[in-house]
Amino acid sequence: MRSRYSAFAVGDAKYLRHSWDPDRVPATIRLRDDQWTGLEIHHTTGGGAFDSVGTVHFTAKYVDGDGTVAEQSENSTFRRLDGRWVYVGAA
Repeated sequence: MRSRYSAFAVGDAKYLRHSWDPDRVPATIRLRDDQWTGLEIHHTTGGGAFDSVGTVHFTAKYVDGDGTVAEQSENSTFRRLDGRWVYVGAA
């Protein structure tokens, strides 16, 4: 989750595509001109060395292109694919 947040913060669409579940990755990844200002992880389940699925409940804060302070909260689901974690979607 933290690496995906970092990818959004620096505008790395290639990494986001790589870290998305290939069965669910969108055809186009559109990155907005937001300034990401913080990530707070509220709760996680699974995600350990012997798990195949995990969830992360988080809030990401940002300032949008118009200067409006905003946040996105989500409970994300991840699964292990070929030894790496990939984003499945919002739960």
